[in-house]
Amino acid sequence: MKVQNVDYRSADAAEKFVESLRTTGFGVIRNHPISHELVEKIYAEWAEFFASADKLEWRFDPKTQDGLFPANVSETAKGHTARDLKEYYHIYPWGKIPDSLRANAMEYYRQAEAFAAELLSWVEAHSPADVAALYREPLSNMIKDSGQTLLRVLHYPPMTGSEEPGAVRAAAHEDINLLTVLPAANEPGLQVMDVNGEWMDVPCDPGQLVINVGDMLQEASDGYFPSTTHRVINPTGEGSSQSRLSLPLFLHPRPEVVLSEKHTADSYLKERLRELGVI
Repeated sequence: MKVQNVDYRSADAAEKFVESLRTTGFGVIRNHPISHELVEKIYAEWAEFFASADKLEWRFDPKTQDGLFPANVSETAKGHTARDLKEYYHIYPWGKIPDSLRANAMEYYRQAEAFAAELLSWVEAHSPADVAALYREPLSNMIKDSGQTLLRVLHYPPMTGSEEPGAVRAAAHEDINLLTVLPAANEPGLQVMDVNGEWMDVPCDPGQLVINVGDMLQEASDGYFPSTTHRVINPTGEGSSQSRLSLPLFLHPRPEVVLSEKHTADSYLKERLRELGVI
């Protein structure tokens, strides 16, 4: 089954969306309530930030993980040796952020988090009874007052030709969290692996949202919802001279939330961050 492109306003939107998550780990939503104009403003503002020398004054705090992660400390995906070709900024409501960038980023955070809570309620409502019984509390309640939900502003610089052999913009990986909410990026490149191990391009039409399942929802549902492998491939031709910006919101439960008999949200997150070499 292909990733479903669901009209948020349709009567069967929730059912179609959850079925897409179940069968592919991804869903695309159009005609949603998140402001496309706001996303475009954020891309423009942060393109200027990443192009400035002042950005290094906002380097991340290793303890709190908020702030700028320069390209030389970018993530190395599990099972890979080359760092991803990207830099990014971690935004939390309580974290540091340049004053000139705060208003739009936090307004987007508010809109996306509220919409994501609705999506989680869809997931729970359309989970089979035996799967729903595994959730230790309502899924949408897991993120309430979390403080851990992360907005990441990602910048993939233009290709220079001097990249480390084997390095790509984002090597194949799975997300750690419950769900990831991702507005269409300003450039293509996102791909998802289907059940046959084939890579499929994910649409990046302006105004659409891409939603994917993370490892924590897979854990909480005992594998019913798959945390699907995805990547961002290197551009070719004219596209190689363009920056790519994206704005994923990673929905993280409160640290004490019990995901399964094996893990709380906190123990799961720390295990994965150690695997990534972040902590």
